[in-house]
Amino acid sequence: MNASSVTEFVLLGLFHSHSIQLLIFVLVLASYTATLVGNLLIVVTVHAEPRLLLSPMYFFLSNLSILDTSLASVAVPKMVADLVSYGQTISYGGCMAQVFFLHFFGGSEMLLLTLMAYDRYVAICHPLRYTTTMNRQRCMRLLASCWIGGLIHSATQLILVLRLPFCGPNELDNFYCDVPQVVKLACVNTYVTEILMAANSGLLSLICFLILLISYGVILVSLQGHFKESGGKALSTCSSHLTVVSLFFVPCLFVYLVPFSSTSVDKIASTFYTVVTPALNPIIYTLRNQDMKKAMGQLKNQCIFSH
Repeated sequence: MNASSVTEFVLLGLFHSHSIQLLIFVLVLASYTATLVGNLLIVVTVHAEPRLLLSPMYFFLSNLSILDTSLASVAVPKMVADLVSYGQTISYGGCMAQVFFLHFFGGSEMLLLTLMAYDRYVAICHPLRYTTTMNRQRCMRLLASCWIGGLIHSATQLILVLRLPFCGPNELDNFYCDVPQVVKLACVNTYVTEILMAANSGLLSLICFLILLISYGVILVSLQGHFKESGGKALSTCSSHLTVVSLFFVPCLFVYLVPFSSTSVDKIASTFYTVVTPALNPIIYTLRNQDMKKAMGQLKNQCIFSH
């Protein structure tokens, strides 16, 4: 273990101007509120409609909403509090907790998005085998493997960070603790650690993203010539998935594939996948999905008539 003398870190945040911080506070608070409301609505809707809950796609979607909410909750509440109080410090333990949960929920979400692509691949390219291939027991096992994979990824990252000594300085160039910024503050040569971490996070992001692109490429090829039949709905579903995948993976690739060459783009990318993407996902899935719209309408009518 390390022999650190640093007990807290200073988060430099995004901007230093008080007027800009106030604007950022309003935007971030609105985004986080949208994340909580939108994702909670998806979870409640899916669980209130048995037909949707029995569908693997919507079962996975409700779990994606849980992960989105959890991922945003790792850093955003602290960011909102800091923007109000102008206090931008975090304890060493709090920083390590952020690193762990950020990668736990983020890694699990990467694997879940890959699983959702596999689900669509089986549904569209092998429809006759879909019911048996994606039965409820298998879906539960596959989902559990996503969470376990996220846990292994996160534990590996945390162990590598905990081994490093921190003697000062203690200023992190971000609004939350993440591996690339924390490792730079270690008072030893971190070249080997950087390579291991880049291989862990960067390659995980890249491999999952490539698998996703290949899966959806195969799906699009198989849909050629079927748009007038059932291909239109399938294409709409896949386009929603691809939009979400791009919003999540592209910023992650910027941050983690070459994680120790910090630029202002990394800050923007970090903000995007922790603050913006979790709020956009519910909008993307509900606006382009007739089943979700219909189920939400029924849920709304039930709430109205129950009163």
